[in-house]
Amino acid sequence: MPESLEELDGPTSGAVRLPRHIDWGPAYEYELGDAADLAVMYERVLREARSREDLQTYLDGITLWRLWAHLVLPSPLRALWEDRFPELADRRVAAA
Repeated sequence: MPESLEELDGPTSGAVRLPRHIDWGPAYEYELGDAADLAVMYERVLREARSREDLQTYLDGITLWRLWAHLVLPSPLRALWEDRFPELADRRVAAA
């Protein structure tokens, strides 16, 4: 887990190809300007990242905060992140 959302400074535009340990399906390039691609990429990274470095490399804190309420995540993972970052829980409640 990162210490803060500000430490997540991954890309916010362009195309991203995730490493095999995160995205083990067929090779796919995520276009960050496409809302569906962006959400799927964030869901994959959150579920499959092995390290803090993976999170820092592929996630952006502001984008994560913006998408949080709409991401499809396992309940334990969502709870872990919301316990660490109450602003994410607040964002989800506000979006409901």
